[in-house]
Amino acid sequence: MSAPFDFDATVVGAGAVGLACGRALAKRGLTVLVLEKEPHIGQGVSSRNSEVIHGGLYYPTGSLKAKFCVEGRRALYDFLDSHKIDHWKCGKLVVATEEAEVERIEAIFQQATTNGVEGLEHLTGAQARALEPELNAHAAILSPESGVFASHDYMLALQGEIEDAGGSVVVSTPFERAEPLPGGGFRVTAGGEGGAVLTSRLLVTAPGLSAQDVAARIEGYPAADIPARHLGKGIYFRLTGPAPFNRLIYPPPIPGALGTHYRKDLGGQGVFGPDLAYVETEDYSVDPGKAEEFARYIRRFWPGVTAERLTPDYAGVRPKLHGPGETQPDFQLHGVANHRLEGLMALFGIESPGLTSSLAIGEAVAQRLAGPN
Repeated sequence: MSAPFDFDATVVGAGAVGLACGRALAKRGLTVLVLEKEPHIGQGVSSRNSEVIHGGLYYPTGSLKAKFCVEGRRALYDFLDSHKIDHWKCGKLVVATEEAEVERIEAIFQQATTNGVEGLEHLTGAQARALEPELNAHAAILSPESGVFASHDYMLALQGEIEDAGGSVVVSTPFERAEPLPGGGFRVTAGGEGGAVLTSRLLVTAPGLSAQDVAARIEGYPAADIPARHLGKGIYFRLTGPAPFNRLIYPPPIPGALGTHYRKDLGGQGVFGPDLAYVETEDYSVDPGKAEEFARYIRRFWPGVTAERLTPDYAGVRPKLHGPGETQPDFQLHGVANHRLEGLMALFGIESPGLTSSLAIGEAVAQRLAGPN
């Protein structure tokens, strides 16, 4: 550790991405502190998602999402294997339920191929139904690299690696503010039970839904560099009775999201979601009355569903950088070229596929701030 500082690096946010950043910095021999406002790690965006390992099919060529999703997915499977974390490479079918959707899934196939996604196959409707007999499919794409995993166990393993390297993950300790120091580095004020004032050479902000608020609490951070925040709520319904499919089932994407899809979770139950609705506040309620709307959508690819078999499960809120009807932007990793504050990396809009991409995002952040591992 550099003598003038309490820590080499401080990370704000102990979700999957913040912990992956902390791990990547700790692997470089730096002393790392991770601050988390909630009583436990992974209680924000990271706790309310589909736990899907994305192949990297959809994202524009050259985008950070395309790069980090493919790199992160490969690294994630290796990490899960080496740490014996429960996961299932079940594969995924992107389904055209009618002729009019074939062109859309073909565009996804071409995009995924350009992005370097391995093992993709075109399937006829008959071939898709041979794999999943209850499926309504005119045609489909098979992505064998997609899967599901125990995301909280993954985050616990990241925390363990940080602590094994001598770092600390401190919960119930919200970030209050930071001020650049004259000779470099930052004075960081944290509140809560573990409240303290400390100094850190490097600062990473990865607090999910609080990204804009945290950036605004850093003295000298230009307001013009803080993107607008939009909240995208998605709800999930759980299926009672037997799960109809083993593989992930995705219809073509909707504007701004991948659309309501199906997964069989690690406990063997079927789950559908999320939908997308823009909201003004963090609202995690699930309206049981939406079961029929979900069922109508799901019947496109699974005619056998009934609303009576759908029970409200949970909701998530994503930190979107675009509003309704706007083009979905890329991940935003803002370094000194953006905000002119040396030693700071501020992350914005880390939504799907952020969980799959987390190890790659962490490596990119650490490399930009501290050089190669």
